[in-house]
Amino acid sequence: MVTEQTTEQADPTTQQAPASDELADFDTLTGRYQRELMAHCYRMSGSVHEAEDLVQETFLRAWKASASFQGRSSVRTWLYKIATNVCLTNLESKPRRPLPTGLGTADSAPSDELLEDHEVPWLEPIPDAAVEVAERDTIRLAFVAALQHLPARQRAVLILRDVLRWSAAETATALDTTTAAVNSALQRAHAQLAERGLTPDTVEPDLDQAQRTLLDAYLQAFWRKDIDQIVQLLKYDATWDMPPFLNHFRGCDAIGELIGTKCPGGTNDMPMVETVANGQPAFGLYMRQPDGHFEPFHLQVLQMTGSGDDLRVEHVTAFFDHRLFARFGLPERLPADYVPA
Repeated sequence: MVTEQTTEQADPTTQQAPASDELADFDTLTGRYQRELMAHCYRMSGSVHEAEDLVQETFLRAWKASASFQGRSSVRTWLYKIATNVCLTNLESKPRRPLPTGLGTADSAPSDELLEDHEVPWLEPIPDAAVEVAERDTIRLAFVAALQHLPARQRAVLILRDVLRWSAAETATALDTTTAAVNSALQRAHAQLAERGLTPDTVEPDLDQAQRTLLDAYLQAFWRKDIDQIVQLLKYDATWDMPPFLNHFRGCDAIGELIGTKCPGGTNDMPMVETVANGQPAFGLYMRQPDGHFEPFHLQVLQMTGSGDDLRVEHVTAFFDHRLFARFGLPERLPADYVPA
């Protein structure tokens, strides 16, 4: 997690002084801060695609202002200020990016018609490789989804204060507001998240043996399409959503029925390849085609809970966006003779 201490009072993009030595080599600068700014812009926007553009805009503005950087703060702090304001400008008049479970609609029944909505700007997952490992807890899917319930400026205040650990004065300077306004916005942000029961849970940096065993069993259960085994691996009140479908489901039995009746694959039709998204275990699930080979179907991001014999999968978000496979470095197809290990 990043912690910065600054004292400047001026707009960070218009300070007047010679550039620091660190700003002289801009390629080195971008390489040094690319990943952590990517995480910051992703938290703000909820979109990995937008975050990439926002980071590039941040570096463009920094390059244009590099000759006038005053140097009273670290370059990192200066870049975060620019990035935050770039994000706020980008978010003006834009709707939030939800997951289906965050729409406030009732849980669906497995027998319900699946309704797609490609007009909703859905929250997107992000590969761990795109961000700093130390920031995995604050890019957790549930946390980023929680942030989307906040107005943009409240979102920025919460990230700067609670994630980057900036002081109220530093945050006020970055956002061109007062310390009192920052404290008020942070209080409202905390209250809104608490009211919705949303918390920024942390994640373990590495899987323990019990979690590893659970994920292996989960992969094999889908390969065999063993619904009973899938149900046993889910928490009794597990949730499942799958953008761009509006439907979301609660309860291990309902999820098992959904997979059993709505998922087109049969036995040995659904291999999964493991990856990591948002600091959480994830799988690219492939579907067998008529000629035998497998093509991308959806990307699952899993959240586990419990320990020992009580360890279960608590939430699954299945993203039906085939572009994600390439972004996560997953194969564009698997051969007909592929068998998961």
